[in-house]
Amino acid sequence: MLGMKEITRISILSRRPVPMASGHEDKAKVIIHKDFKKYDPSLLEELKDAQGCVWSLGVSQNSVNKTDYYDITHDYTMAAAEAFSTLHPDSPFTFVYVSGEGATQKPGMFTPLFGKVKGETETSLLDFGNKTPNFNVYNVRPGGVDWTKHPEIHDYMPQQAFYKRMLMPGLNALASGIMTPTQPLGKILTQLAMSKGAPLKGTDILAEGRIVPNVAIRRMAGL
Repeated sequence: MLGMKEITRISILSRRPVPMASGHEDKAKVIIHKDFKKYDPSLLEELKDAQGCVWSLGVSQNSVNKTDYYDITHDYTMAAAEAFSTLHPDSPFTFVYVSGEGATQKPGMFTPLFGKVKGETETSLLDFGNKTPNFNVYNVRPGGVDWTKHPEIHDYMPQQAFYKRMLMPGLNALASGIMTPTQPLGKILTQLAMSKGAPLKGTDILAEGRIVPNVAIRRMAGL
C-alpha cells in the first residue's frame, strides 16, 4: 500500500506503534486502538473517507484458548464490519477478510478449530454483506505464507521459528502450489480493497464470487 500511488491515505488500527509506517506520515496514519469490539464516533469520523479495508487481525489457535480465539477471530471481525458499514452507507465499501486455507462452512469431526471459526466468520461476513447495501465482502484464503522473497518487510517481522526457516525452501521447491508469497498477496488484497466489490469470476472462485482460495490467489498473481 505504501508503494502504490493509487492509494492516497492508509489508516492503520493497531494496539501499538507500527515501525514500517514511520517516515510515511504524509500517507499512513497509525491509530492506536485498544478495544476491537468498540468504534466510537470520533474514530469513525477519522475513517469516513475510507474506500475499503484489509482485515488481517488474527492469532494462532495455539496461542490462546478456544474462547479467546473465537473472540479475536469472529467477534472482532464482525464488530469491525458492522462499524465500517456505517462510514458511508450510500456508496460502496469493500471489506477484505484475510481468512486461510482450511476454513470451511461444512466442518467435520476432524476439522481444526481455526477451520471451523474462520469458516463461521466467512459465513457471518457473507450474510452481513448480503443484507447490508453497499457493503461488499471478499474472504481471501492464503495458504502457506512465504515471506522469503519480500525483503521490504524482513526488518519489520518478528523472528521466525527455526523450523519455519528450514522448511520454507523445501516447501517452495516441492509444494509451491500450496504456498502464498507475501508480495503478490499484498498486491491482490490491496487491489480488492480498492475495488467496488463486484463478485469475482473464475472456476476457482467460490461463494458466488466472494471466497478466494489460494489457487485463485496464485492465478491472479500469475504464479
